[in-house]
Amino acid sequence: MYQEERLIAVIQYLKEKRRISIEQMCEMFDISRDTARRDLVKLEDRKAIVRTRGGAILPTSHAAIQDYTNRLKTVSYEKERIGREAVSLMQPGDKLILDTSTTVQACANQMTPMELTVITNSIHQASILSNVGNISIHLLGGHLQKEHQFLYGASVIERLQSYHVDKAFIGVVGISDQGLTIGIEEDGMVKRTMMKQAKEVIVLADHTKFGITEFFSFAGLEDVDIIVTDKLPNDRFQKMLKENDVELIVTEEGKLNPWT
Repeated sequence: MYQEERLIAVIQYLKEKRRISIEQMCEMFDISRDTARRDLVKLEDRKAIVRTRGGAILPTSHAAIQDYTNRLKTVSYEKERIGREAVSLMQPGDKLILDTSTTVQACANQMTPMELTVITNSIHQASILSNVGNISIHLLGGHLQKEHQFLYGASVIERLQSYHVDKAFIGVVGISDQGLTIGIEEDGMVKRTMMKQAKEVIVLADHTKFGITEFFSFAGLEDVDIIVTDKLPNDRFQKMLKENDVELIVTEEGKLNPWT
C-alpha cells in the first residue's frame, strides 16, 4: 500500500475510532514503527491529526479533516490535468513506457486512438489501453503485486532492458534534494530501469510530491528531462530543477520553463 493510501485509511479509522496507535498502524498496514511515525508526521503537517504519545487522535475541530478530504479530491482533479498535458506530449509512432502510478494512469485514461507502442508492467494501464484503438501493448511479465495489480521482479527488469523507447512516463511519491523516491524498493528498481531505456524521461507529479523524500531513491533529478505538475514549486526548487536542466511544465499556469 502506498503512503497516500495509508494516510486515507488512517483518517477513516480515526473518524470511526477517534484514536489510533503506532502499534495498530503497524499491524493494519504491515509496516515498521518508523514508517508509521513518518505517516503520522505527514498527517500532522497537513493538520489532519493531533499526534499523541504513541499514536494520534482527531483534532478538536473537524475542519482539518474536511480540508484534508477536500485536498484529496483536488489531487484527483490535478492528476487529470497532469495526465491531459502528458498525452499532449505523445506523437504518432512513439514507443512509450508507462509505469504503475495513479498519475500515469490518469494519463492512460485520456489517451485516444493513435499509432503508439506502449510497454507497461501495470495490469490497470494495459486494461485501460486495450479499449483504445491503434495502440500496441506489451505487458511485462513478472511477480504480481496483488493489491496494486502491477508486475515486478528480475524478469520484468530483464525484459525491459531489451526495449528502447522514445519516452517513459514515470510517477513518484516524492521529489526532493534526494531525487525521485518511492516507498517500495522493488517498484523503484523497475522505474529506474524504465528510465534508462528511454530517450526522454517525463515525470508526472502533482505539487504535493515536491519536497517529499520517501524510503527508496531510484533516480536523481539529472536523470529527468521533463516534469509535468499542476502548481509552480518554490524558488529554491525551481533553481534546483534549472541546475539539472529539467524542463518544467505547469498545467495551472500553462507555462513552459517558467524561469525563462
